[in-house]
Amino acid sequence: MQIYKVGGAVRDRLLGKPVTDIDWVVVGATTEEMLAKGFRPVGADFPVFLHPKSGEEYALARTERKSGRGYGGFTFHASPEVTLEEDLIRRDLTINAMAEDDQQNLTDPYHGQRDLEARLLRHVSPAFAEDPLRVLRVARFAARYAGLGFTVAPETLELMRQLSESGELEALTAERSWKEISRALMEDQPQVFIEVLRECGALKVLMPEVDALFGVPQPEAHHPEIDTGVHTLSVLEQAAQHKQPLTVRWACLLHDLGKGLTPEEEWPRHIAHEHKGLKLIKAVNERFKAPKDCQELALLVGEYHTHGHRALELKPSTLLELLQSFDVYRRPHRFEEFIAACEMDARGRKGLEQRSYPQAEYLRGAANATRTVAVQPLLEKGFKGPELGEAIKRERLKALKAYKEAASA
Repeated sequence: MQIYKVGGAVRDRLLGKPVTDIDWVVVGATTEEMLAKGFRPVGADFPVFLHPKSGEEYALARTERKSGRGYGGFTFHASPEVTLEEDLIRRDLTINAMAEDDQQNLTDPYHGQRDLEARLLRHVSPAFAEDPLRVLRVARFAARYAGLGFTVAPETLELMRQLSESGELEALTAERSWKEISRALMEDQPQVFIEVLRECGALKVLMPEVDALFGVPQPEAHHPEIDTGVHTLSVLEQAAQHKQPLTVRWACLLHDLGKGLTPEEEWPRHIAHEHKGLKLIKAVNERFKAPKDCQELALLVGEYHTHGHRALELKPSTLLELLQSFDVYRRPHRFEEFIAACEMDARGRKGLEQRSYPQAEYLRGAANATRTVAVQPLLEKGFKGPELGEAIKRERLKALKAYKEAASA
């Protein structure tokens, strides 16, 4: 029995990056031997075991062959005869197909170290094209390591293009796709994930609503970058630079989908794109079964982001409707995330990345002004039921009028 550290732990150590998760592969062992040493089996698909003390995962060396469509369409074979090289060749990228023993002796049959130095994301073997999930994984690695100068090897990009055209991407489950998308959006340069998907034709298959934004112009006076797709990437980039959470990044990606529906004869204006985009945002949300908080914020930002930009001009009654739409009294955090998404949208414009966004403080102040309205005095005046609701609304409107007058003074 020989045990090797494999995959990401080896890659990140060689890159000088912190190693978090460690994967182990066991060569020359049987399931019975693993159980005898106290390892606990997990998973039904292939032999993976948890270490009796550390709880880390140890997998028996295995080979695989394509047996169906999609990510799960593989038959695995594990036995003591499977070599380390045979196990490594089934992995996606050369930089993930290295192993080291307990003395840090490197086994690198597919030249992963060379590709690390060349800053290349290159597939290990033609079997790469058998797993459609790898298109998303490579795009995610491109987003993670873009800051180090990594790019996708041309021959790998070609295989990704073939996969995108093959119909295999449609076989991915919503859960697997969302896992990769959500992880990619939380990388340092999530816009690269979208760029790579677009370059290989996968964006058109997975998110045609986002793909449709490229080549759609906007008024240059408001958007010096002009192209709506380029703007979306810039907004996503700003969200990452400002360490925004997943909910905000997802909303940033989808906020302008309605502009993809504008007839060409109306370009570069996009009248009512906020409302038109809601059905598209809903479709993308449902396609990937995004978590509820991501779905809700994406829809709210899509509908109201231009309200955010025009906050200082809004009538008190419109401002009150906006605050009520977000349920700011019970869910203040969601309104904060909306403000953040609006600010990222404003900053995601060529040459305006550093411009201040006074709307943020104004919106926070408006929310605080309405929170000062006390319910108890209204109850003491005898208001109850729907009448109480109307009385609260009147008082909040009064508070907003006073707030607006003070802010304008």
